[in-house]
Amino acid sequence: MSSRSSSASILAGFLKPNQRSNEAAVKYFLLGAFSLGLLLYGMSLLYGLSGTTNLRAMTAAFAGQEKDPRLVLAVILVVAGVGFKIAAVPFHMWAPDVYEGAPTPITAFLSVGSKAASFAMLIRIFIEGLSTMSADWRLLFYVLSIATMTVGNFAALTQSNVKRILAYSSIAHAGYLLIGIVAGTTRGVTATLVYLMVYSFMQLGAFAVVVLLRRADVVGDELKDFSGLAFRNPFGAFAMLLFMLSLGGIPPTAGFMGKFWLFSAAIDAKYYGLAVIGVLNSAVSLYYYVRIVVFMYLKRDVFGSEPTTSPTLALALGVAVVATLVLGVYPRLLFELADASARTLGAVGIAAAVR
Repeated sequence: MSSRSSSASILAGFLKPNQRSNEAAVKYFLLGAFSLGLLLYGMSLLYGLSGTTNLRAMTAAFAGQEKDPRLVLAVILVVAGVGFKIAAVPFHMWAPDVYEGAPTPITAFLSVGSKAASFAMLIRIFIEGLSTMSADWRLLFYVLSIATMTVGNFAALTQSNVKRILAYSSIAHAGYLLIGIVAGTTRGVTATLVYLMVYSFMQLGAFAVVVLLRRADVVGDELKDFSGLAFRNPFGAFAMLLFMLSLGGIPPTAGFMGKFWLFSAAIDAKYYGLAVIGVLNSAVSLYYYVRIVVFMYLKRDVFGSEPTTSPTLALALGVAVVATLVLGVYPRLLFELADASARTLGAVGIAAAVR
C-alpha cells in the first residue's frame, strides 16, 4: 500500500512544468502519508489486541471485547485511514485538486484502480476481520455514506471543470458503495462488488472522452471544451452521454442496475432511510451530468482545433460503451461472479456482521 501511494504521488506530479500537477503530487503525498500512518496505527492496535494478523482469527479473538476502548479506537483509526483512500467525507479534500492537477490518464487510475483496491481492503478488514464490531463500524459507515453522497453531489453542482465534476462524482460514488458495506449482508457485499466493476467502466470511459478532447491548443477538461462535440465527434459525444446517464443511474444502463442492487440491499437490511437518501442524491447528480450533455448537444461554440481519436483510445471507448450497455441489459454473469466472491468471505463473517 505504501508503495502504491508513493508511486501514485510520483505519477500525479508527472507534468513537471505544470504547477497544478506539482500541487497535486505534494497534496497526495502529504495527506496520503498522514492517512497511511493512521491506518497502520489502527492495524497495529488490532494486531496487539488479537495477537494475530489472520483476519478470521481476529473475529474469534475479539468476541466479547466489543466495548474495549482500545478496540474501538483501532476501528476509528482504520476507518479514517481507509476513508482517505476511498475519498470519503471528511477525508476527501485532496481528491478534487489531485484529480484536476494530475495527468488525465493518472486521474482515471486514481479514481478507479485506487478506489477499487481500497474497497476490496475495506471489505476484507471489516466484513471478515471485524465482524464482531459491526455495531460500531456500521454506524460510522452509515454516517460517512450519507455525508459522502451529499457533499460530493452538491459540491459538483457548481463546478465548471469536467475533471473536478468527475472528482466530486467519484466522492459521491464512494458514498453509494458504502451502502453495501453498511448492509453487511452477502447481498450488500455482492452489490458493492458489482457496482465497483460497473463504476470502473463508466468512470474510465468518461475520462477517456476527456483525453479525446485534449490537443495542442486545448486542455480539454473544461465544460466549454465539450461545446458542439456531437457535431464534431458523434461517437465521442454518444459515449459521454451514455456514461453520464449510467453514472446518474438511468435505465437501461449498467449504472442503474448497480444502484438498484445497492439500494435493494439497504432495504433488505432495513436501512430504509439510507436507501431513500441514496435515491435523492442520484436525482441531484443528474443536474451536473446533464450539464455536460447540454454542452455537447445544444451548444455550438467551438474552441481550439478538432479532436482526433487514436485507435487505442477508440478501442478503450468502445469497450467501455459495450460494457456499460451489456451489463445494464444482461448483468447476470457479473452478479454471479460477484456473489461467488462475496461468499468466499465466509458465512461466519457475514452472519456476525448482521447480528
